[in-house]
Amino acid sequence: MITSVAQFNEKAAACTRCLDEKLKGMDDKRHIVLCGGTGCLSSHSEQIKEKFEEVLAAHGASDLATVNLVGCFGFCSQGPFVKIYPEDTLYRLVKIEDVEEIVKTDILGGSVVERLLYVEPGTTKKVKRQDDINFYKKQRRVALHGCGVINPEDINEALGMGAFQGLKRALSMTQQEVIDEVLASGLRGRGGGGFPSGRKWQFAKNVESDEKYVVCNGDEGDPGAFMDRSILEGNPLAVIEGMVIAGYAIGAQNGYFYVRAEYPIAVKRLRIAIKQAQEMGLLGQNIMGTDFSFDCHIRLGAGAFVCGEETALLNSIEGKRGMPRPRPPFPAVKGLWQKPTIVNNVESLACVPFILRNGAKEFASVGTERSKGTKVFALGGKVNNVGLVEVPMGTTLRELIYDIGGGIPNGKKFKAIQTGGPSGGCLTEEYLDEPIDFDNLVAKGSMMGSGGAIVMDEDNCMVDVAKFYMEFICDESCGKCTPCRIGTKRILEILTRITDGKGTMKDLEELEELAETIKTNSLCALGQTAANPVMSTLAHFRDEYLAHIVEKRCPAHICKNLMQYYIDPEKCIGCGMCARGCPANCITPTDYTAPNHKKPSMAIDPQACVKCGACMSTCKFKAIEKR
Repeated sequence: MITSVAQFNEKAAACTRCLDEKLKGMDDKRHIVLCGGTGCLSSHSEQIKEKFEEVLAAHGASDLATVNLVGCFGFCSQGPFVKIYPEDTLYRLVKIEDVEEIVKTDILGGSVVERLLYVEPGTTKKVKRQDDINFYKKQRRVALHGCGVINPEDINEALGMGAFQGLKRALSMTQQEVIDEVLASGLRGRGGGGFPSGRKWQFAKNVESDEKYVVCNGDEGDPGAFMDRSILEGNPLAVIEGMVIAGYAIGAQNGYFYVRAEYPIAVKRLRIAIKQAQEMGLLGQNIMGTDFSFDCHIRLGAGAFVCGEETALLNSIEGKRGMPRPRPPFPAVKGLWQKPTIVNNVESLACVPFILRNGAKEFASVGTERSKGTKVFALGGKVNNVGLVEVPMGTTLRELIYDIGGGIPNGKKFKAIQTGGPSGGCLTEEYLDEPIDFDNLVAKGSMMGSGGAIVMDEDNCMVDVAKFYMEFICDESCGKCTPCRIGTKRILEILTRITDGKGTMKDLEELEELAETIKTNSLCALGQTAANPVMSTLAHFRDEYLAHIVEKRCPAHICKNLMQYYIDPEKCIGCGMCARGCPANCITPTDYTAPNHKKPSMAIDPQACVKCGACMSTCKFKAIEKR
């Protein structure tokens, strides 16, 4: 139990030495770590860990190496990962059956298993170390500090990476000095709003109250987003430390983590981290021997997207239906149980320890004039390197997609990137060299949001993309205010008509009118930004809307009611493989004795075709195409 700063210093120094010896091999052992994020766990990384332990024991080598799970490595499309210290050898796409070879060749033999090394696209160059892979070269880990390095269920390893050093410094300062440090850092909310965190803390500190609260918003609901989940899974103590510092700054004694129940691994590790911090005296009464006391609690969300909005989240914690409250009053004045409350998201709180540990100046030295520090993105969609990336603010979209993301697969042409999730917009090729920051993305018709970044290529239909996001918004609208409840339904109906080939030019006028009405009159940010995907696709891809409405065709061949499969008789050899795989039995041989059919071929009955695409995937001669 740590009861003084001196005891903390002694414990932290011992943990730092231990971790340093481990990473540098000074303890005469090899250390095998595996990615323990949700993605890799679903690909059997835990079973791979158990196999390593089994094989090492079978070779009598259990004392030569340790095996452990760590947080997310970020490079999700190449997982599961195995990393071996002290050499920093990184193996990717590891399977259970590869374990024997890794142990024999590397752990016992001292040689690298070449076939499991990463190969840079377009080259034959095999890369041994993680930091030498292009995906990682332009990244800078602040919020993701410790993820992929430490065991998230071992507080000693977190202390070895500097955990609670920021809190130690904060406790030596006044409350106002802590807030001034956060203000000087330029930290803005990473949950999507981009409001200066220090100003929010200041508002709450200035309100006199017998009780105040800090709330961590872990209700990450954007399609394809997994930033907060990965931080909580990889280094939960960093977020806990950020919450405690915030509590000290505003005079709170209790904090609440609101995490969606669909994140069981994050919740489990968060519970373990809270318990270990309490047992060590870094949570609870008289932290580090001071008169400051603070404790953390967890509340699980049921997965409602609207509960990402801070006032709806507070209602949910209180046991009420997750629906937004009118503002003002803002939560910093009247929040949880009508007491002053600051709500910060996971990534924001994860940045706070860095600021207090290294100083506001260091944090502010990265980024742009109005957007300081780094930002974590979940990069997905039509991009070679899918995964979690943390880059300095001001990094361009081109760097994100091509340098880090490795470009578009299969030589396809880039079409757009959707940033900000359902609340964001689509940005086209003309914006690839724009720097990523809060204000610049809004000025270009999109937004930072919580960090989702979905890349689309020439095969994406932008009308269908807008329809997808509107379906999501309709499902997730709480229904409290009429503009959002009714307006989003009407937009979805119009988009459905257009993708079904029944749209008219009047529909475009109604889309724009509805979008403005919903934006102006909705109660919360969900409704106010609901039409962003529609308006951005209308602005940049109006020609696709016109093709659907006027020409009754989908240029990307995605919308089924506007698409047909056609067999080119010149390419078809009449083998009949497509017919045998057709579930609708709509493919038959043509009468090749007719003048216009000189050889055997097959033909599709467009009326009977269900447009499943089975024929196209079966044909080896590429004789079937979409029209």
